[in-house]
Amino acid sequence: MTQPPPPPPNQPPQPLQPGYGYPPAQPPQPPAQPPQPPAQPPQPGYGHPGAQQNPYAQPPAHPAPQPPGYGTPPHNPYAQPTQPIHGAQPGYGYPGQGQPPTVPMQPQPGAGGGRNNAALLIVVAAVVAIALIVGGGIWYAKSSGNDDPQHTTASSGGSNGKGSGGTTGGGGKEKVPSDPAAKVLFEVPLPKADDTVSTMGSWLTDTVYAKSGIAEIVGYDPAKGTELWTLKLPGPVCATSSHVDDKGRTAVAFQPKMPAKGRSAGCSQVSAVDLTSGKQLWTKSIKTGDYPVTFSNVTVAQHTVAVGGGEGGAAFDIESGKTLWQPKPDDTCHDEGYGGGTRLVAVRKCGTYDEPQLHIQTIDPAGGKVNSEYKMPDGIDYASIVSTDPLVVAADVGQSAGDGSGVSDYFSIDSGTGALLARIPAPGDTYAGRCDGITRVEDCKQVVAGNGRLYLATEEHDGKADFSKTNEIVAFDLKTGKPTGQRAEAGDGYTFSPLRMDGGNLLAYKAPPYDKGGQVVSIDGGSFKAVKLLENPATKSVRDSEANLLPEYAELRFGRGRLYMSAVWAKERGMSSSSKEYLVMAFGTDG
Repeated sequence: MTQPPPPPPNQPPQPLQPGYGYPPAQPPQPPAQPPQPPAQPPQPGYGHPGAQQNPYAQPPAHPAPQPPGYGTPPHNPYAQPTQPIHGAQPGYGYPGQGQPPTVPMQPQPGAGGGRNNAALLIVVAAVVAIALIVGGGIWYAKSSGNDDPQHTTASSGGSNGKGSGGTTGGGGKEKVPSDPAAKVLFEVPLPKADDTVSTMGSWLTDTVYAKSGIAEIVGYDPAKGTELWTLKLPGPVCATSSHVDDKGRTAVAFQPKMPAKGRSAGCSQVSAVDLTSGKQLWTKSIKTGDYPVTFSNVTVAQHTVAVGGGEGGAAFDIESGKTLWQPKPDDTCHDEGYGGGTRLVAVRKCGTYDEPQLHIQTIDPAGGKVNSEYKMPDGIDYASIVSTDPLVVAADVGQSAGDGSGVSDYFSIDSGTGALLARIPAPGDTYAGRCDGITRVEDCKQVVAGNGRLYLATEEHDGKADFSKTNEIVAFDLKTGKPTGQRAEAGDGYTFSPLRMDGGNLLAYKAPPYDKGGQVVSIDGGSFKAVKLLENPATKSVRDSEANLLPEYAELRFGRGRLYMSAVWAKERGMSSSSKEYLVMAFGTDG
């Protein structure tokens, strides 16, 4: 018998952020106790499935969205698709039953202008709006847009860096081991603090696994866990790029000092970091008048570090720190943020606070020249970049998602022309993809783009065994928006989370039932056959600690047969769990 659905995760108190323009919202925290086998069947009305149900039976006509494990099963994502709608204009939500239509669009004119027009017109309103945000989890770490382990810093979003042309599997660099059984390579204890402190950021290269701690970044030997270097910072890390350039360099943003409890010192400092040596290459900040600009996201594209937020965007040369562009006082638009990797893409906001207009711009990383632009439909206040290559953007159109995921639709865009290739509705009660476009533009989870496909995890639903839950990964064609018919089942008691592309294959993590260890599998992009690359130990102590680092509230990195799971928050003293908690848990196979 597998486990019942776990209780809703606990969430630490939200730090107050008055006056700084950037509240680092907190992610859901892991359950206080990991899932255990049921002592007795739960009472009806609290997730008890009752008689065995077919999770793909015909759903009600208009069921209300329900949290996983409470209420009726989700919509059937594999129902007979509707006919594509050609020439229709984008609306304010998604169609009800059936599969999403394809909505061709024409390229939009370059209304957003170049980087040096990026504005501060709605700064005050944006700051007020952000300051009112409470909760709403943060989902860190995306694909780096490259298959090499030096660049595979992905947890759950991104691309394989090969555009949307490929549609077959194979070509991956991750080898299938003779025995996928993994052992614990090393563990790093979770630090305690006087406040809940951000520890976001982790990177994997050929020679180092690096992880943010409390106001520091530490480089570890990827196999042994021995400390190779430590980079001290004056304040906590508040934004990181998951991308690493071809010389092993990345970028972080951090506070200039340790803040008072419940407050922020402003996410105003930006640095490039050499992950091989652990050296801080340079540190920069941008001022408007006498005040430093605060940033909510940072990315790396080729040899450029780009930062963005409610006060506009800036960019620096990753090697020298030379300023490439920055906000201007007379700007009428501003860059909310950027997506990086092989390309640099900006989410540019114009208009008023009440009626914003978003532009998705592919830009030259060296100088900010706009190469192509797509104007998002009206009714979209925020957008998230799932991937820059292929270019896929997520948005909650008209705030219609209804489940806190921040996604009602995905937009597949031709990065060369700015034309919309397809719009893929993703009902929140059917699909599990999540994005946090409000504060972090490049921050999506449980969705990956690559190999000409959009790969989405479905929401959990009842499995075959009593009290078990499971889900699937399904694929959509990025050119047409239509489902490809490919489906990978996680299996009873397991739930899938897409991680990143590996050539034409998709890597995914499988969260386990109460009596198993988690797995990493490679799903062939053509056949959709899954092959196990790694399986974590099933001992209770390891399982309990792994349950604190699941993809919903942690960062996962996988490369060269090793899985690294890490926490993105250090807990306040006095906050405890029944299981031993780690900043990092590293697993690996013997071959």
